[in-house]
Amino acid sequence: MIKLVIEGTDYLVEEGTTYLDVARRFGKNSGDEIMLCLHGNRLRELSHRVFEGGEIRFITAAENCGSQTYKRTAVMVFIKSVLDVVGRENVKETFVDFSISKGYYIEIKGELTLDDELVTKIDERMHEIAEADIQINKRTIDVSDAMDIFRAQGMDCKERLFRYRMSSRVNVYELDGYYDYFYGYMLPSTGYVKYYSLHRYGNGVVLQFPDGAQTRMPAEFMPQHKVTRKLLETARWNEAQNVRCVADLNDRIVDKSVNDLILIQEAHQNQELANIASMIKDRGNIKFIMIAGPSSSGKTSFSHRLSIHLRANGYIPHPIGVDDYFVDREHTPRDENGEYNFEDIECIDRKCFNNDMSRLLSGEKVEMPHFDFATGQRVYRGDYLQLGEEDILIIEGIHCLNPALYPELPQERMFKIYISALTQLNVDEHNRVSTTDGRLIRRMARDAAKRSISATETIQRWASVRRGEENNIFPFQETADVIFNSALCYELPVLKTYAQPLLFSVPADSKEYLEAKRLLKFLDYFLTIPADNIPRDSILREFIGGSIFPV
Repeated sequence: MIKLVIEGTDYLVEEGTTYLDVARRFGKNSGDEIMLCLHGNRLRELSHRVFEGGEIRFITAAENCGSQTYKRTAVMVFIKSVLDVVGRENVKETFVDFSISKGYYIEIKGELTLDDELVTKIDERMHEIAEADIQINKRTIDVSDAMDIFRAQGMDCKERLFRYRMSSRVNVYELDGYYDYFYGYMLPSTGYVKYYSLHRYGNGVVLQFPDGAQTRMPAEFMPQHKVTRKLLETARWNEAQNVRCVADLNDRIVDKSVNDLILIQEAHQNQELANIASMIKDRGNIKFIMIAGPSSSGKTSFSHRLSIHLRANGYIPHPIGVDDYFVDREHTPRDENGEYNFEDIECIDRKCFNNDMSRLLSGEKVEMPHFDFATGQRVYRGDYLQLGEEDILIIEGIHCLNPALYPELPQERMFKIYISALTQLNVDEHNRVSTTDGRLIRRMARDAAKRSISATETIQRWASVRRGEENNIFPFQETADVIFNSALCYELPVLKTYAQPLLFSVPADSKEYLEAKRLLKFLDYFLTIPADNIPRDSILREFIGGSIFPV
């Protein structure tokens, strides 16, 4: 018998008992459905067996790693359903493109017509598979055998990805004769996949999941047309450059053509910046350029680069940080834990901001504030600004798309830009490179180099940062005039060199260790690129150092 400690209580179980049995016997008070078990400092799939004692904590669908496990399993059930409904011989590829509206946008290519009738049939088949509660079997096989399986199933990205694996064995999952590989943990059977919805959208299907607040029903599908167009545009551009997945990028590194890719990608972003500057000029009456985006999107570098293009179009740009209008520290709102909530719009002295901007618009000379983060006070240093005909304000801040920030300013004088690192490079056909992971790795490198913040601290703060983005940025992204994607298809092999040592430094006994371990495994898919050939005006330089701009 083995002694387990669950919520402070000792239990005896037989050696070889599955974690699923443990969850069913002792996890009845968990509330949300149990997805994984944390045994000591190691995550365990429910299908694994218990061979040692120790403390166990149940991971539910309400936690990120539990939610991701559910999503991966739902994707496998979806793909199996597509094959069953359409026929394997008629499906050329099922590609999980990107995340949208609490779900995944998936394209199905082959001899088929994607219409409402087909989506309904796929949905019905998914329900049948879920109700049958079919076991998902984990197999550990030779990498060469896995490559043979994926080649036979037409999974080119997955097959080529395995050429770059150092280990000789790999875990694959089997569902009723269908084999696949997923980056991360899986559920033991299809019976868990009960809470989802399918929506035909554009030329694909959105597989919609529950959100963190409600785990037993899918979130409402909220189409995001502008973001989707940008993501699809990026996907098509990557496809034209032959960099759809990690294997494509690794191939470019091996054949030494990656430097050309870097130059092409940077030129593409430069062309987009030139186009935005031209759009602003064509409007003719713009005085406020409002820039918002989530953490580590490269807003500062973007603002500097856009300023150059505006100058080339005859403007005199002036940067203004909304953070300089923070209320004094004693008036800063706090969150439910009593910590300062710097993402709340009440942190901004909106009355002062609107007054200053209105006076500038009317041609007055205004003394501009600076916020001293060391003292927590707004200060004035004799910096005056007065706008002439060619002057234009570039205003940056997380609330810059929220109309509650500037109720007194004329909307017709504004040009709104949403910037985010919308990663559009997949690990393979069925495993996405998460936009959130890309931004977290960016932030980790910058925090360590410029703010003396450890990877442990960055990971610890990330959940709070994400909550602020969900509340204050993402709800307004569709109101932007332009969406700029700051993600670079080549950046993760560069960032790997900076992030790996930081992640290895995260203590094994810390709460952040599991996330660090997951990110290390993720980065292991990439070969590395030295930073030598990254242009000094690249947005990536904001995170790795060496930028020509004061970032």
